[in-house]
Amino acid sequence: MNSKFSIKDLDLYYGDFKALKGINMEILPNEITAFIGPSGCGKSTTIKCLNRMNDLVEGCRIEGSIHLDGHDIYDPAYNVNELRKRVGMVFQSPNPFPMSIYNNIVYGPKTHGITDKAVLDDIVERSLKQAAIWDEVKADLHKNALALSGGQQQRLCIARCLSVEPDVILMDEPTSALDPISTGKIEDLVLELKKDYTIVMVTHNMQQASRVSDKTAFFLTGEVIEYGDTYTIFSKPHDKRTEDYITGRFG
Repeated sequence: MNSKFSIKDLDLYYGDFKALKGINMEILPNEITAFIGPSGCGKSTTIKCLNRMNDLVEGCRIEGSIHLDGHDIYDPAYNVNELRKRVGMVFQSPNPFPMSIYNNIVYGPKTHGITDKAVLDDIVERSLKQAAIWDEVKADLHKNALALSGGQQQRLCIARCLSVEPDVILMDEPTSALDPISTGKIEDLVLELKKDYTIVMVTHNMQQASRVSDKTAFFLTGEVIEYGDTYTIFSKPHDKRTEDYITGRFG
């Protein structure tokens, strides 16, 4: 099977500091790939390379290559706006725009030139249904999104990400600010979404990684120590450091 993302010899520098060291990884389509490891080990930095969010960080420099469906996303000719449409991002804390639920969802499609009200209405319904929140909000689409609960706000942010029909969804600790019930809803949702999307998720929650992901990468001090099938990583890791982290000896 062809990889969705192919990461080769990726090094990343913030000024003189080398934050990522020789990352090599193939991320397959329609799988959930979890990035685990202690704080500051390079998980979020790596995920932000996949839609070039690190371009926005001053003094950030990348060596190596990342290909999406065979195309080098760091090629100067690659359209970054198109990349960010194809590779959506859901952040750690829910961050709905301070506007109505409806306008949160149509914001992206409108920026990509869709203006037909009937089309936008359909996108809103489809996206909210995909994010498993339609039934909770369909009567309140013109209510301010900030009035929703934290868990609902995060599902709204997922719906907003889905509204522009991405190929890939990046999730940077999407449940760390949520209660267990909301976390469970997001995990169920992620498992449902992988039928149609490729998902890469940074998580501090080892149980979450073992429950939802197909592949797991263990990061330590800017390197990938071990990457493979989640079951293998959690049941018979090859590297002592992976075992020590998973069993709670450090991190």
